[in-house]
Amino acid sequence: MLIPRNKKRHALLADGWQPTTVLLKRSFDIIFPKIEWQRIMSDSQTLVVKLGTSVLTGGSRRLNRAHIVELVRQCAQLHAAGHRIVIVTSGAIAAGREHLGYPELPATIASKQLLAAVGQSRLIQLWEQLFSIYGIHVGQMLLTRADMEDRERFLNARDTLRALLDNNIVPVINENDAVATAEIKVGDNDNLSALAAILAGADKLLLLTDQKGLYTADPRSNPQAELIKDVYGIDDALRAIAGDSVSGLGTGGMSTKLQAADVACRAGIDTIIAAGSKPGVIGDVMEGISVGTLFHAQATPLENRKRWIFGAPPAGEITVDEGATAAILERGSSLLPKGIKSVTGNFSRGEVIRICNLEGRDIAHGVSRYNSDALRRIAGHHSQEIDAILGYEYGPVAVHRDDMITR
Repeated sequence: MLIPRNKKRHALLADGWQPTTVLLKRSFDIIFPKIEWQRIMSDSQTLVVKLGTSVLTGGSRRLNRAHIVELVRQCAQLHAAGHRIVIVTSGAIAAGREHLGYPELPATIASKQLLAAVGQSRLIQLWEQLFSIYGIHVGQMLLTRADMEDRERFLNARDTLRALLDNNIVPVINENDAVATAEIKVGDNDNLSALAAILAGADKLLLLTDQKGLYTADPRSNPQAELIKDVYGIDDALRAIAGDSVSGLGTGGMSTKLQAADVACRAGIDTIIAAGSKPGVIGDVMEGISVGTLFHAQATPLENRKRWIFGAPPAGEITVDEGATAAILERGSSLLPKGIKSVTGNFSRGEVIRICNLEGRDIAHGVSRYNSDALRRIAGHHSQEIDAILGYEYGPVAVHRDDMITR
């Protein structure tokens, strides 16, 4: 348990940068009573904690170091109790902006990547110094969409992440914003955290935000909105409730958290959306105390390969006709070239693509047997015509049902 000894020094920690070990040790007495570090749960669990920019800054333009200190304390306590913790952190651009004194967030990609490059080093330094107070090492993993799309790179990332956990190191994960372009970005750390949870084989995914959870309406504009405490399946009605709210400080909103929860739950991972400002929220989640909105994991989780297919950012998109839509959703059939109406994007054979109906609804994800150019050429044709059109064939289907997962 951390006890502030000097409120003035505690305030300096919140306002000043330099989060050195010496300053922190002078600001706090670190007490380790035996009862404090007893095992909180009988079995060790793996928890992925996603911290958005709004949580790390408290809605300001600066990192709220005092709050981050408290979040690290909670994680360290669980780590000492035998649990495995993974941090998915936002805040690199915010840290860079603060350090360089940018009054406003720049509009150009190059300027944002400059801030990310400066801020990421300071962000990982902060995590390292805070966890080192408890004798805990951290390991940085910067990922891009390409690491998730390619099956081999996905497995390599999984092996690295699990090796860190096996050695009692806390992985600190972020998207590599300094080099990622729109084409290779996962897009938001909510979905990245769901992929990290799959990589880690996590038991729980905790999405900390500036809201208490998912509401029946936006509580900031509707005083009648009620907190939804339990969700057993995500459907279009729930997606409509989530809307497109964004904090303005990050890239995620409630809709992206819903996407992340969908991916994680179908992989067998309980997902919780809760307020990052709630005292003791991380420990409460691990103790099974009701906080925020709990998305219950699917009773029969997807097997490993289909977890990757479901969670990987799609490299492209195809639109299919009504007959193909019915065959996929109602009969669990493979997708034949005959049912393809259009192909969007450029992708290679073996990459995950999104399959949409004529209304644009995402109905499935699957591994394409053909590249995008080949699919454009055989779209609308019978399978028997593939060899004559292309001069080769990889089988009669565009996406096999064994390589497909419906949404």
